[in-house]
Amino acid sequence: MNHTAKINHDAVLRARVALLGSGTLPVRQQVAAFRVLVQVSPLAYLPLLAVALYEYSRQEFADRPETALALRAESVAAARRMYALEPERADLLLASLAGYREQLGLMDRQDELGTVDAEIALVASGRPLVAV
Repeated sequence: MNHTAKINHDAVLRARVALLGSGTLPVRQQVAAFRVLVQVSPLAYLPLLAVALYEYSRQEFADRPETALALRAESVAAARRMYALEPERADLLLASLAGYREQLGLMDRQDELGTVDAEIALVASGRPLVAV
């Protein structure tokens, strides 16, 4: 956590209450809560954020490919942060990259698939990532 950043403690409390409340939150609200909570507990919430972002892109934005791609890119970014903190969480990064790759394929963005494939191969091989 960046100790120089100001954390909105009210937002953190609202996010925790939302997640602890009865019933199942819509994925949109889960994403919002995880985005806030990742600031204070990255190890706990980065994996949840990465998965929720993928689900959000799939459930809510299947008809808006650019938005879906942006959400999947955010999922990859969260998974990369988690992988940097805990390299044994390669499964999370590989799943996020696969989801991102899937969306690129649906959008016929062939020129970007090679870069994603190279990162998947690098992570799968167990070699550390260079700053991306």
